[in-house]
Amino acid sequence: MGEGIVVAGDAPAGTSEETGVGTVAAKKTVGEVPDAAKVPGARADGAAAPGELAVRPGEEPWSPAEVDEARAVLEGEVARLRAEIRSAEEAVSGLMRDSGDGAGDDQADTGTKNIAREHELALAANAREMLDQTERALVRLDAGTYGLCESCGRPIGKARMQAFPRATLCVECKQRQERR
Repeated sequence: MGEGIVVAGDAPAGTSEETGVGTVAAKKTVGEVPDAAKVPGARADGAAAPGELAVRPGEEPWSPAEVDEARAVLEGEVARLRAEIRSAEEAVSGLMRDSGDGAGDDQADTGTKNIAREHELALAANAREMLDQTERALVRLDAGTYGLCESCGRPIGKARMQAFPRATLCVECKQRQERR
């Protein structure tokens, strides 16, 4: 056989030669918010100076006022999301209490209650995910890694971070992720 040619049986089962698969990207799972010590490239001495946050070539460095504004937006979002989660949980609790045993309810009423409960549960789950992203952004801001793409490590871009403060991926990596 020629050099560099792999015949079935030569490579261990499940290798990329056998399956034709190159790199497999693992999906991120939602977990607890990492502390600054666990964030790659985190600064041991706390928050980065505003001029040290990542920017793309040609962009102005972060000013102290811009960093303060980003932090205020993120902290405000945390408070808003916590209130939204509390409200959704109270609504679900009320819907569960109102549903009781359902004896004597019309089928349409039962279906409507189930849809309302599922809707509130979905809203709460979405708010929890956004809260996790927002808290992670605050940790990255404190660690000095705010504005760095979690996939490729390049700067996300100051304009993107100001428009979407929870962003964890640069535009290129986000587009690649959405095509999968």
